[in-house]
Amino acid sequence: MTAQFPVARPRRLRRTAPMRRMVAGTRLHPAELVLPMFVKEDIGQPNPIGSMPGVFQHTRDSLRKAAHEAAEAGVGGLILFGIPAVKDGRGSAADDPEGIVQRAVADLVSDVGDTMVVMTDTCLDEFTDHGHCGILTGEGEVDNDATLERYAAAAVAQARAGSQVIAPSGMMDGQVAAIRTALDGDGFEQVPILAYSAKYASAFYGPFREAAECAPQFGDRNAYQQDAAGPVGEALREVRLDLDEGADAVMVKPALAYLDILRQVRDAVHVPVAAYQVSGEYAMVEAAAANGWIDRDRVIMESLVAIRRAGADMILTYWATEVAAKLR
Repeated sequence: MTAQFPVARPRRLRRTAPMRRMVAGTRLHPAELVLPMFVKEDIGQPNPIGSMPGVFQHTRDSLRKAAHEAAEAGVGGLILFGIPAVKDGRGSAADDPEGIVQRAVADLVSDVGDTMVVMTDTCLDEFTDHGHCGILTGEGEVDNDATLERYAAAAVAQARAGSQVIAPSGMMDGQVAAIRTALDGDGFEQVPILAYSAKYASAFYGPFREAAECAPQFGDRNAYQQDAAGPVGEALREVRLDLDEGADAVMVKPALAYLDILRQVRDAVHVPVAAYQVSGEYAMVEAAAANGWIDRDRVIMESLVAIRRAGADMILTYWATEVAAKLR
């Protein structure tokens, strides 16, 4: 006589919201979220960013208010991008002690530095008049080694202003080593580096270029950011190089289109891994929701869960404050 066994029914554990919550394998926590913020010099009131509803170029005062709101919601950190009043070929405002980023960082560290992590993006594209991420040669190419000197100077200026994490995003060869050496030499051995190690030359950055006013005036960034169809293993090679140079954590950017890369990095390293849910990801959801095509709140949470499930320990997202408040 053939033994009869009960039929397995996985649906039993999905029947109710409390049951699903209890057995959830992926959880979001407010402390894992990082809020990207923009501060612009010499403006009298916050400027709304047309392609990113709900996101602003802040004044120093409105930046402080928004940072307080994020801290109260439980957001783990913020990362600051600055737009100076004057730009030039070498990005002089990037390491100016009185530059907008340095002054705003000092404000934020004073206000919320004990409750959340204040990070700074370290690059030149927001500060150069040509919009590229470094110093240009006479032929219009980005000069890798000359750019490293500028990154190092900017990182030190940010650390002196109080930045608690330096996050180089330019994808220059040797940028982490240059910054680590400069920070250590200036007495900032304790300041960690979050490296944008796997940053792709993506079409998803369009709205950010409006927000940071950093669209290249000619050409593109394909020569120094990674190609979406690049060689297998290139991302892991970049990550390992950054770790060898002294990175304390690494980042994959963008997030949703590169979940496979995020998973590979998470499996390969033993340091925190961040993922940046970039401006284009944000803008598409907001635009579709405004047209009534999707359930905005569900799509936001589903996308963040996907990034977390793929292996991100930290998620940079423009929804950080909103989502953190809902998770508490």
